[in-house]
Amino acid sequence: MKQMLAMVCIGAALAAAPAPVTATDNTPPEGFLALFNGKDLTNWKGLVASPPKRALMKPEQLAAEQQKADDVMRAGWRVEHGELIFSGKGQNLCTAKDYGDFELWVDWKILPKGDSGIYLRGSPQVQIWERPAIGSGGLYNNQKHPSKPTAIADKPIGQWNTFFIRMVGDKVTVKLNGQLVVDTVTMENYWERAKPIYPTGAIELQNHGNELRFKNIYVRELPR
Repeated sequence: MKQMLAMVCIGAALAAAPAPVTATDNTPPEGFLALFNGKDLTNWKGLVASPPKRALMKPEQLAAEQQKADDVMRAGWRVEHGELIFSGKGQNLCTAKDYGDFELWVDWKILPKGDSGIYLRGSPQVQIWERPAIGSGGLYNNQKHPSKPTAIADKPIGQWNTFFIRMVGDKVTVKLNGQLVVDTVTMENYWERAKPIYPTGAIELQNHGNELRFKNIYVRELPR
């Protein structure tokens, strides 16, 4: 009995321990750049308002607001064991660089009732959430064009999922865990509905209210 209890305790401890970082984690495939290096927040910055509001700011105002946003970023986002972790408090994490046409790989993991997303060119969003009847990967904020994924490909809560996202012009394709869920769908401009999606903008990681984890974030810019 004692031996059995000891084995149960060891098993529980192993289950609670963070997954080891493999040699290939956060190492980009050929032709891609690692946006997350597995060590710190290099290549990332805090969120300053919306794209239309940022466009109206003078350079000195934008710089001051960016400093404040970076302080919020460092308070809410951290790196542990090769994973980029959001505490559930704070704002979106934004790439320091803007992107136009690109391909993106990203691994993500949510908790129960998780509700997250990946902004493309600063606009919401490729949806991440616990909605078993709908699934993740859809362009949630679309109104005129399809907003839901065409298939449910999420892994169980607590397991890692993998997105492949391709954006060319205003068209977005999404694969979730290797399954096509969005096929060249127009992404609408959430901020200014009468205008097309912005030609360039940041890639942003967003979440509502609880812990979220990312790793293996790779981007490849596509020539226009």
